[in-house]
Amino acid sequence: MDSLTAGSAAASFCASTIVAVWNLGLPSREGDRTKHTAYPLTMRAAARGPVRLLQSGPMSSRYSRAILAGAAFAGLFVAYTQQPPAVDLTVTKLFDDLHVIVGSGGNVAVYETADGAILVDDKFEKDVPQILAKAKSVTSKPIRYLLNTHQHGDHTGGNAKLMAENVEIVAHENARVNMEDRKMPGLPRLSFSHEFGVRLGGKLVRSRHFGRAHTNGDAVVYFPRRKTVHMGDMFVAGAPFVDYSSGGSGVDWPRTIDGVLRWDFDTVIPGHGPIMKRAELVQWKQSFERLREELLTKKKAGGLREDAEKALDLAAFPGWGKGSAWRSFAPFWDELK
Repeated sequence: MDSLTAGSAAASFCASTIVAVWNLGLPSREGDRTKHTAYPLTMRAAARGPVRLLQSGPMSSRYSRAILAGAAFAGLFVAYTQQPPAVDLTVTKLFDDLHVIVGSGGNVAVYETADGAILVDDKFEKDVPQILAKAKSVTSKPIRYLLNTHQHGDHTGGNAKLMAENVEIVAHENARVNMEDRKMPGLPRLSFSHEFGVRLGGKLVRSRHFGRAHTNGDAVVYFPRRKTVHMGDMFVAGAPFVDYSSGGSGVDWPRTIDGVLRWDFDTVIPGHGPIMKRAELVQWKQSFERLREELLTKKKAGGLREDAEKALDLAAFPGWGKGSAWRSFAPFWDELK
């Protein structure tokens, strides 16, 4: 069991806090057919063991090559998410009650309510002292909840230390399974299959899984009162990384963002990079869609992956940066059908 006991978990749900969990079903695949499976309510302590919401049937052959290719370079991403040298973190104010801690790993949101603060992501373990200090600089309220957007160590590295501070951690079930499979510290004790809501101090925060994208366990966090979303690494400044070893999908990714766009929001906190607007997310998604269609056309015409990769110019895709090196190219090409 994690450092918090089941008893302390129950105590954290005091009268001033109402946590709502919606489990409306997660798409799963059987062969080439897609179905929706209803799952039982998932709000539990880690000691009960994981409920796996990965593929409910045999792995479809249409993804097998992509996953194998992703596994071949997964080590590159492991290196990418290892703890870098310490840097000074800074705070960006979005609203009086919503700030973003920037620097080192992924962007951290700090949302203040009358009964406590809610964090989104927590960078690397080494960043926790600074995260706590920066949070205290913008709110006098204790941190009550931490919502993980996915499992990567530059977004969850501080989990264990924050659990020791009596912070309750929430993640999508697949993200938790991915963490457990990799023996990562700070496993969330609360998980969900579709959506998790935290009502604290009269404010609502929603964390929802829209489908596969960066990984198979991405969650987007919505602050309705501020019309702001935290996208995690489902949206970054630059080209996306598709973690096929964690069930990600470049083909599904733009459609997954379409689900997010049904929410009413103006401001976007990306997983990495400066604060952006809704229009920039739309443009970034459109670049993804255009690249997908262009590569699919080349592949169907008998083009070679190596030639298509050499011809890639990221500058032609707004929001994706410059150059020709896209580390997800090979498995993405294999996924295209």
